[in-house]
Amino acid sequence: MRRLMIRMSCLVALLVAASFSLAQTEFSADVVESNSQKSGRGPTKVYFGKDKMRFDSADNGDPRNGGSVIFDLTNQTWVVMMEKQHMYMEMPTKMMENRGMFEFFRSGDVDNACADWLKLARNKGGTCHKEGSETVNGRNTVKYEGTNDKGETSDVWLDSKLRFPVKWTAKNGGGELQNIKEGSQPASLFEIPAGYTKFDMSKMMQMQQKQ
Repeated sequence: MRRLMIRMSCLVALLVAASFSLAQTEFSADVVESNSQKSGRGPTKVYFGKDKMRFDSADNGDPRNGGSVIFDLTNQTWVVMMEKQHMYMEMPTKMMENRGMFEFFRSGDVDNACADWLKLARNKGGTCHKEGSETVNGRNTVKYEGTNDKGETSDVWLDSKLRFPVKWTAKNGGGELQNIKEGSQPASLFEIPAGYTKFDMSKMMQMQQKQ
């Protein structure tokens, strides 16, 4: 379970570091990290519905390292599903932000996204500028370069239709979306499967303190 949390935290942290905005079009895609060959990690599947998104992770098909994370955009809550254990864990976004991993950049205008990026606390005092239009894997995108208050630079290519990054680079890595398929996503993807039991967060904290 701890390995799953680290794995999914690293993935979403990469996306957050690159910055991304809410999508308008429902879609699914494969998230391919730039260092996937070196790390031995396989692609992560992402599904974006009307008000929720889901990440499915599996390291080279090993179920011990796999699992899913669902983010409810409306209620600002996360659900971590541990498939092997048939358990799930709920986490509020505030808790994630306190861990320094999850902070979302949302822009209502892909062509003018810098103002929203600079509103983030970690980017105040930084810079941002639009570099222009580019085509990435056949998709029309707008490229941005930003520097946060620590002087760390990142680039992101926002898809003009999806309003979601299809490519990103940052200090700790980068990646891109591949095999993008637009279309409505089944509601069942964003629901906790029958038979799953809720994980006790207090027990997890006790386990971490003993390590």
